[in-house]
Amino acid sequence: MAQTRDVILDAALTVIRERGLGKATTKAIAQEAGFSEAALYKHFADKEEIFLGVLQERSPGFPPLHAALAAKPGSGTVEANLIAIATAAMAFYHENFPLLGSIFAEHRVFETHRTRLTQRGAGPHKVNQAVAGYLTGEQQAGRVRTDADVKAAADLLLGCCFQQAFLSHYQGRPVGREAAERYVRALLPTFVP
Repeated sequence: MAQTRDVILDAALTVIRERGLGKATTKAIAQEAGFSEAALYKHFADKEEIFLGVLQERSPGFPPLHAALAAKPGSGTVEANLIAIATAAMAFYHENFPLLGSIFAEHRVFETHRTRLTQRGAGPHKVNQAVAGYLTGEQQAGRVRTDADVKAAADLLLGCCFQQAFLSHYQGRPVGREAAERYVRALLPTFVP
């Protein structure tokens, strides 16, 4: 039997996908889950915490992105590691556009979301920081040029991934690994000796 917290997250995902985050009330989530609103608050402080749970625990793209970002400098090749990161980032962005887009639809929701992520030391910038950190480690290992701007390289790569995911979602086609490989191979000469 599913745990109450899991049922709530599944219900929240359904409601958010159907109505958008701004209209996904705790009442609607509780109704979808078959619980009272009070039951939600036994497991989550508020709607924002439920949303973060959905994003981290119900997004099929979150675990692969998290795993790809854990690449250790000096392991595998820089190219293969960056392709894995880019592929996972594009899939994560593509899968979550409906959820992420709804955050921006209402100013209050966006401000609350940003505040909560900041309080947790989290946010979308952490992905860029993780890629830049990985590249810094590779720089120290001598596998990335010492004069390379690793922050700019991380931003460029993830920006390409975000744009590709957006276009794929907009055009109704799946994201492909080929785009990740193309972007990584285009950027590699700028920072790999």
